[in-house]
Amino acid sequence: MLVHLKFDGLKQSRWTEHAARFALGGIASVLAGAVASLYGPEAGGLFLAFPAIFCASATLIEKHERKRKQDKGLPGTRRGQQAAALDSAGAAWGSAGLATFGVSVWWLAEQSPVLSLVVASIAWLVVACAMWWLRRALRVTHPPGAGRVGLVGGRSPHK
Repeated sequence: MLVHLKFDGLKQSRWTEHAARFALGGIASVLAGAVASLYGPEAGGLFLAFPAIFCASATLIEKHERKRKQDKGLPGTRRGQQAAALDSAGAAWGSAGLATFGVSVWWLAEQSPVLSLVVASIAWLVVACAMWWLRRALRVTHPPGAGRVGLVGGRSPHK
């Protein structure tokens, strides 16, 4: 699987969708600040690390994938759900790297802020790559005749 940028996704979305993402991110940041004021920066940081735009992104992914299939004369409901599920699985796996980064900074920041960021960045990279390889190793696909559509490399074998 090649990693690449897909700019045509920008054409599929409207400004209101981007505004909703921006607003949800802002609300999450304000709430994280309130939690930090009440319970300290460690608790606030946990809430700030929450992917605030995830819910909006998941619904947009589902909607856009469904629309792509409907434009081709297919229902697209299942494909939209699978795309959103795949995105949410990636977010869950990716949170391990973010958690590692946060713990590394928290653990080392008092000794050396610069060193803590360098170590945390390296730790994030190692954990993110390890999680990607682990996901690939644990990936389960279902044969086409088994009644379920398996996701292979992030795509359904039945387009």
